[in-house]
Amino acid sequence: MTGTPPPFTFRPVDPLTDAELLHSWVTHPKAAFWMMQDARLEDVERAYMEIAADEHHHALLGLAGDGTPAFLMERYDPAHRELAGLYEPRPGDVGMHFLTPATDTPVHGFTRAVITAVLRHLFEDPAVRRVVVEPDVRNTAVHALNAAVGFVPEREIDKPEKRALLSFCTREQFETAVTA
Repeated sequence: MTGTPPPFTFRPVDPLTDAELLHSWVTHPKAAFWMMQDARLEDVERAYMEIAADEHHHALLGLAGDGTPAFLMERYDPAHRELAGLYEPRPGDVGMHFLTPATDTPVHGFTRAVITAVLRHLFEDPAVRRVVVEPDVRNTAVHALNAAVGFVPEREIDKPEKRALLSFCTREQFETAVTA
């Protein structure tokens, strides 16, 4: 990607006011790996209300420079959510999911700019030493994207809802990947 990345900012998801937007994103066929294809609006609202009430899981909207919601990101503590009992967490580990909405007018480099912004945001917290992801093993597009920003796969794991590729990215791996 060349040029300056878009100036994304982040704000917490408001489960009530953002539910309709999120519903349109998570139920789109492009979001199949989000596993909410058949969710009703109420299901999305409830899911994000649960996240908002959870001290170990946070949902944020990534906003474009004009304040328009551009993507969804979730940050979680892998020792308590998603990966609890599936790997040995280290101090400073943080789990992450992100979703870019489907569009009729794709912008080249957008998804790479999003994941780069997400990792920069996570690593702004000095306590974060390593980002952990567990995408579906079939999601080859996200595996390539993860590799481009420094993630290194460790192994496949079985989660209740999917077979996942457990991967890690340290601050150093990220900086090396995005400055190379």
